[in-house]
Amino acid sequence: MGTAVSVIIPVYKVEKFISRTLDALIEQTFKDWEVICVNDGSPDSSREIILEYARRDSRIKLIDKPNGGVSSARNTGVKEASGEFVLFLDSDDFIHPQTLEIAVALGRKNGSDMVTWYKDSSYRIKAILRYKMGMDTIDYRPQGFSKVYNLDAVDSFTTDSLFEHLSESPVMPIAYPVKHFYIWRMIVKRSLIQDILFDTAISFGEEFPWWSALLLKKPRVTITSLPFYYYYPNFSSLEFSSTRVKKVYYWILGLEKSAAILSSCDNRYMKECWVRECKWPVIRIHISSKLGRLKTSGADISHITDRLSTLWDRGVFDDPVTSRDVKARETIARLIGR
Repeated sequence: MGTAVSVIIPVYKVEKFISRTLDALIEQTFKDWEVICVNDGSPDSSREIILEYARRDSRIKLIDKPNGGVSSARNTGVKEASGEFVLFLDSDDFIHPQTLEIAVALGRKNGSDMVTWYKDSSYRIKAILRYKMGMDTIDYRPQGFSKVYNLDAVDSFTTDSLFEHLSESPVMPIAYPVKHFYIWRMIVKRSLIQDILFDTAISFGEEFPWWSALLLKKPRVTITSLPFYYYYPNFSSLEFSSTRVKKVYYWILGLEKSAAILSSCDNRYMKECWVRECKWPVIRIHISSKLGRLKTSGADISHITDRLSTLWDRGVFDDPVTSRDVKARETIARLIGR
């Protein structure tokens, strides 16, 4: 028999943080959940720590697999999940104690396939400052962590048009935006995503094609601005350790796959929203703005120019663009000699 929520946690070199992540789940006011920790060949003591938690709480499960990256670990977790909803949680982050309580209640009340929230906007900044000052960041809990929310007073909005709210742009002139392709900002019906796999060839920005595929499902979504997620600045994580060249290359791969996914979309308005608020912000923010700062020789970035040339020839950059995106297209054109 399934549970209400399956929490999927990819695990790799997080022995310093995984206890905090699991403790925050155990503290949830909503108790009908399972945690699937996917040990992605982690060489540290993360596995032993999780096993100790699993001995004390049968809702916590451990799956071992050879190292294959975060996308592979998430795909494995989805296959093993039994929950009505799925929550993807990074192993160095944690969530507010009422996250599952309120998200599940809103989802069931509104008949939603997804319920979204946001991150605590000040936690990450304060954690970085504490780190630089030599202060504790592991046991540090922000003031909002202890705040108690009244479900009846929670501000939310339910829509069947997620594509009108999703954006990678930091500024989106619409009420209830779902900003950025964060997969940890929501619970989502497991039945909706079972056939949407994370691309294991993409190690950074892998959420972009995943969200693009999800949009085509036209999910019913309840959107809140509740600051339920605490996004920790793990300086040994992929975000901090990847080079700029690698990040740009993986975003290009994500753009390539996402464009292929949306090519089958026959809803013109939906596709226009995706092009304006998803595709071009990715090109502008994650690709073109970084190209001029790649301090490598031409040979070192040939794989980048080759991919961009292919996408150019396929017409990926042919959209009528706004003034904010003209420079991005010109930057790419100069780099590939078009």
